[in-house]
Amino acid sequence: MEKPPKRKREESPPLLDGGDATEAAENGVDLSLLEAIEKSAENGAATAILDLRGLKKLVLSFERRLRDNLEARVMHPDQPDRFADSEVELHEDLDRLKALAGAPELYADFVALNAVPSIVGLLGHENPDIAVDVVNLLTDLTDGDVLEDNDEPAGVLVDALLANNVLELLVQNIGRLSEVDPDEAAAIYNTLAIIENMIEVKPAVAEMVCERTKLLRWLLGRIKVRDFDGNKQYASEILAILLQNSPTNQKKLGQMNGVDAVLQAVAMYKSKDPKSSDEEEMLENLFDCLCCLLMPMENKERFMKSEGVELMIIIMKQKKSAYASAIRALDFAMTKYPPACERFVDVLGLKTAFAAFMGKIPVSKKNKKESYQEELEERIISLISSLFGGIVRGSRRDRLLSKFVENECEKIDRLMELYIRYSDRVKAEIKRMDELELDDLEMDEEERYNRKLEAGLYTLQLIAVILGHLWSSEHPRMQARIEQLLRQQRLSKKDVKDILVEYHDNIGDLEGPEEKERTQAKVQKFITAFEA
Repeated sequence: MEKPPKRKREESPPLLDGGDATEAAENGVDLSLLEAIEKSAENGAATAILDLRGLKKLVLSFERRLRDNLEARVMHPDQPDRFADSEVELHEDLDRLKALAGAPELYADFVALNAVPSIVGLLGHENPDIAVDVVNLLTDLTDGDVLEDNDEPAGVLVDALLANNVLELLVQNIGRLSEVDPDEAAAIYNTLAIIENMIEVKPAVAEMVCERTKLLRWLLGRIKVRDFDGNKQYASEILAILLQNSPTNQKKLGQMNGVDAVLQAVAMYKSKDPKSSDEEEMLENLFDCLCCLLMPMENKERFMKSEGVELMIIIMKQKKSAYASAIRALDFAMTKYPPACERFVDVLGLKTAFAAFMGKIPVSKKNKKESYQEELEERIISLISSLFGGIVRGSRRDRLLSKFVENECEKIDRLMELYIRYSDRVKAEIKRMDELELDDLEMDEEERYNRKLEAGLYTLQLIAVILGHLWSSEHPRMQARIEQLLRQQRLSKKDVKDILVEYHDNIGDLEGPEEKERTQAKVQKFITAFEA
C-alpha cells in the first residue's frame, strides 16, 4: 500500500552525532543533538498551560482527526493524495497534545478520557511519520523534568501506557525506522528516552521490556556497529540500565551471547582512545554492561570462553583510556571464580597487575585526579585479594606468592603503605564520629560501620586479608618483613588481627549462607595465624 510523500517537519530533532555542530556539518548533518534539545526546549516554552476544559477539547479534536484519517485510508487505500491532508491534520493535533506536558497534574484526566489506547495504537500507523509524531509526544509526556515531583500522575500515565502494550509497539516501531533519515534517527533516540523515563517511574519496566520485546537483541546489534554516534552512545546507556540490579536480565543477555557481543564492542578500543567525551562515556557504559554481566557465575564462564581475560590484559598493556575499566572487569570476573584466576596467571597477567599495584599506571589528565587513583587502587587490591582466594595451591600459588618476595619485598612495602593510609583514614572517621556523639548526635552500630566503610574500611579489610594469605604461607622473609614494617609504625600483628575480626563479624549474607560460612572460616584461619 502506498503512503503519501514524507513530510519535512521543522520541529523534528536531527540525526544524532557524537561530535559538536562543526563535526555534524562535516558529516552532512544539519544540526547537532545539542541544537535539537535547545529547539525542543524553545518549543516547550512556547506551549500554553492547559486546564481540564482545554485538554478535553484537544482530545476530542485528536479523536476526530484520527477517525477521519482511518476512514480516508480505508476508502482510498491506493490514493495517497486522498488521505494526505488528514494525516497532516493528525500530525498537527498530536503536536498540540504536547501542551499536556506542561500540566502533568492532568495526566489522570487524560487517561480517564481514554486517549491513551488511540495514541499508543498509532505507533503501528502505516505512515512512519505518524509513529514518529507519537514517539515525540510520549517523549515530552514522560520527560524526567516533567515527571519530577509528580510521582502519582507519572505512575498513572505509565501504568496506562503499559496496559496498552506501549513497550511492544515502541520496540516494533524501532525495527522499521531508518537512521539514515534524521527524523527517524531522532525518533529511535527518543524511543530509548521514553523507555528510560518509564523505568525511572516504575523500575519493574526494566525487566518487562526485556521479557516482552526484542529490545535486548536490538541494543546488542546497535553497540556492535563500528561507527560512533549519539544513538550508539544511548544504546550503551540503556543496556547498562537494563542490566543494573537485574540478575534476570543479566542471565538472559548472557544466554543471547551478550558477553561476547559486549567484548566485541569493547575490543574496538583495545589500542585506541575515544575521540570525544561522549564516546568516552559510551565506552564506560560498555564496561558497566560487562561488569553487570559478570555477576552471574555462568557469565563468568562465557567471559573466559570468549577470551575476555586475555582482552582485558591486552587493554591494560596498551595503556589507553580503558586501562582502569579493564582492571574493574577483571575484578568482577575473578571474584569467587577460581578458573578466571587461574587463566589470569596462565596468560601472564601477574606482571601487568602488579605494575598497576605498584602505581606504574599510564598518566593522563583523567587519571591524575585523586578519585581516579583511589578507585584504581581499590580495584587492584580487590583483584589481588580475588587471586589469593581463587588460587589456593600449586605452581600458580607459588608464582603469586613469589611476587611479594622479588625486588627486596617491594610489594609488601607497598601493601603496608596502603594499609597505613587506609587505616589512618578509618581512624580519622572514628574520631569524627566520636566527636559527633559528644555533641549528642547518636549513631547506631550499623550507621557507624557504614561510615567506616565509606572511609575505606572495606579496602583496609581486603589488605588485611592479603596480609593474612602472606603470613599463613609461613615464608620467613615475608613474615619478617611484615613484622618489621608494623614495628616501624608502632603497630603489631594484633592490629591486623583486629581488622580481620571486625571483617569476620560483619560479613553479609549477599552470597548466601554457605559462601558466608566459607569466607568466615578463611578469615578465622588468618585471625588464628596472627594470634600465634
